[in-house]
Amino acid sequence: MISRRVLELLTAVLTGSFGLAVIISSLDDGIGWGEAGVDPGTFPFLTGVIILGGSLYNLARGWLAEGVAVSRADLRRIAGLFVPAAVFVGAIPLAGMYLASAGYVFGVLALPKRQSLLRSLIIAAVTPVVLYIVFERMFEVSLPHGEIAAALGY
Repeated sequence: MISRRVLELLTAVLTGSFGLAVIISSLDDGIGWGEAGVDPGTFPFLTGVIILGGSLYNLARGWLAEGVAVSRADLRRIAGLFVPAAVFVGAIPLAGMYLASAGYVFGVLALPKRQSLLRSLIIAAVTPVVLYIVFERMFEVSLPHGEIAAALGY
């Protein structure tokens, strides 16, 4: 269970860190006016100041926040989406887009028992075929084939 206060404070610190990094990096490029006009770091500097200001506002406002932002059930649902997506992205270099998408579709449909095993297998088998037809044949865009396909000579 994650409290709203913790979530708000972490988000404010994260965005504030980003704003501070933009400010610091723009100082290297110069801010203000130069011989040729506005220095290249001026706009990023102002953007970083706005981000940092908004983050400080959110930090103060988040300190006053109460309640639960994410419950255990919410975390399970988020993990149910994030974990298969992370495995899918990690599998693309090895298995390629087509096999990885078939595994992803099967995993999302069959493992949480959303669909029957046969239906999940059919949909998982049709998905890479449709992807191949649409991208490789119709649009002539090659999706990553992966190391397995390279080892088989494709």
